Amino acid sequence: MEPLKPVSAGARVSLGIGFFAVFIGFWGLVTYSGLVPPLFLASPGQALASGWALFTEYGFVHDIGMTVWRVLGGFLLAAVVAVPLGLMMGSYKSVEAFFEPFISFARYLPASAFIPLLILWAGVGEAQKLSVIFLGSVFQIVIMVAVIAGATRVDLVEAAYTLGARSSGILRRVIIPSAAPQVMEALRLVLGWAWTYVIVAELIGAESGIGHMIMDSQRLLDTGQMIFGIVIIGLIGLITDFLFKALNRRLFRWASL
Repeated sequence: MEPLKPVSAGARVSLGIGFFAVFIGFWGLVTYSGLVPPLFLASPGQALASGWALFTEYGFVHDIGMTVWRVLGGFLLAAVVAVPLGLMMGSYKSVEAFFEPFISFARYLPASAFIPLLILWAGVGEAQKLSVIFLGSVFQIVIMVAVIAGATRVDLVEAAYTLGARSSGILRRVIIPSAAPQVMEALRLVLGWAWTYVIVAELIGAESGIGHMIMDSQRLLDTGQMIFGIVIIGLIGLITDFLFKALNRRLFRWASL
């Protein structure tokens, strides 16, 4: 092992799988040995059995679909608003000076604190849940995109001006292509936060979704179902993470050159 030295793709996969194997082994050790009672932590086998029951008896596929829809809906709405605004803030200092004080203020406000107000304004339906995800994501994306766009290499901008580019051309042909791979990475990170917001939103006033299932399981003291729901969230997040990385590599191949 050497600092910053890359590892092969095969070694990366093996090491990643190895960690999961160690984690599940330790989980099984503390549960099957009786060190932790099932009331507080279900064993891996119990969690799998509870998951099978969720799929076959309780329509858990519908809950997963509703949660995914809420995450993607709220996140895409936030991205549509935040990415253009962040690019404008990073590119034009006057726009940054106008918006940054409010954006910096708003991004520290916890989205969960707005849930009571959003229930009053939008009820307990889908609009309230999408709004929670939107508020939790939009300000973070704006700031991250603005920082990325503002860090565009000055020599590239000067070279474009030398070649006859105008201000609009600088944004379209220099700043956006330069920032796009990192913007995609920022969206990937914020999507992970969006999952936190949707679960919080589903704990209050929801009739479906993974968060709703977890809350029902808590009332029944079924730790197996709770753990399985949490694992499903992690698996979906892992899949979307890989999809984001693959899409980034395909769309912005110049970033790796």
